Amino acid sequence: MVRVAQRKSRSDRRIDLIEAARRAIIRHGIDGVQLSHVAEEAGLTSGAVLYHYPDLSELLVEAQQAGMERFYEQRLRRLATITDPVEKLVVTIRSGLPTGPLDPDVRLLNELGGAAGRNRVYGVLLTSLYDRQVSMYQAILDTGAALGVFRLSADSVTIARNLVALEDAYGYRITARHPLIGPAEAAGLILSYARAATGNDLAH
Repeated sequence: MVRVAQRKSRSDRRIDLIEAARRAIIRHGIDGVQLSHVAEEAGLTSGAVLYHYPDLSELLVEAQQAGMERFYEQRLRRLATITDPVEKLVVTIRSGLPTGPLDPDVRLLNELGGAAGRNRVYGVLLTSLYDRQVSMYQAILDTGAALGVFRLSADSVTIARNLVALEDAYGYRITARHPLIGPAEAAGLILSYARAATGNDLAH
């Protein structure tokens, strides 16, 4: 019996195109990516891409937003399963770093960061992500302080902003292939600051 391949739904096709756009951005850069590049990555014609996304810039923005989900929405879902503030802080720090130099989500964010000064939409996306991550850290710090687990060396928003900034800085060093800074080393460096900032040895 011959099986007929089931056609993908419109929503599934759009998801495939978002993934193709992410790969194209990483390969060609946010300023260099073209419609033909996305079509090539998706294995489709340019016309087929335009059928789902008549405006290429809309597709590129959705691709960037999809890459950001890992650093906020996915982390929040994971944190919702943890009650201990110490464990929450350690997990949050470790999950905010690249898995290695070729981590596609972080490379995508690096591309976005490079274009943010020239593109207002990209700048707004990055600012929103930063602010949400700061709020995520701040909630953990405030909870830990209220429970007497943390003795904060500064107000929680200052510490939270520094933690996100360290994530960004070390994440860039990892993707830039710094010979002495990999994911484990970066996590250790951020945790050393977090220990001093929270008055907790964060042994977890």
